[in-house]
Amino acid sequence: MNMKSKRNGTSTSPVEPPVGAALDFTDKHLTVTLRDGRVISTPLEWYPSLVRATPEQRANWRWWGDGSAIHWPDIDEHLGIEAMLRGNPSYEYTRQRRLAHAEA
Repeated sequence: MNMKSKRNGTSTSPVEPPVGAALDFTDKHLTVTLRDGRVISTPLEWYPSLVRATPEQRANWRWWGDGSAIHWPDIDEHLGIEAMLRGNPSYEYTRQRRLAHAEA
């Protein structure tokens, strides 16, 4: 008799890519609510171009593609939601931090 056991555990259904549903700013954070209900909040300082932008420029944004990224046309800034989920700050922020550490 050939008996195979099923493994108990999590579902193996494919993971849907994160898609944005809402975006909000505070003085210190950028917060994105995803369509699946998750909420991502990252420090605004991670995105120097958004920090330098006027409130009007920050308010002028749109979803890119299917909602997997955010685009601010007035400042030519693009931010992928996957990068936010991974906790990756912008290249500009990372470069500024490296330079500051090198000078210290």
